[in-house]
Amino acid sequence: MLHPSYADLIRVVNSGVEEGEDPVVNSRYSIVMATSKRARQIIAGDEELVDGRGKKPLSVAVEELNQGEVKILGEDNTDEEE
Repeated sequence: MLHPSYADLIRVVNSGVEEGEDPVVNSRYSIVMATSKRARQIIAGDEELVDGRGKKPLSVAVEELNQGEVKILGEDNTDEEE
């Protein structure tokens, strides 16, 4: 089982959205795409934003997203911002 869950990650990503606005993320697919993109950046040599010793790049990317170190931007902007 994935910890945190997809629902928790969606809640974290959408936490800054005002009531009445469209959520930034509303599907698991968006979470998967954002974390996989970030994992590829880590593999390519980008600095990890959380302590990732002994963890795989995807686990680090999920933790970064969960802690708010990486933000997912809406469709009008870039897919991801550090």
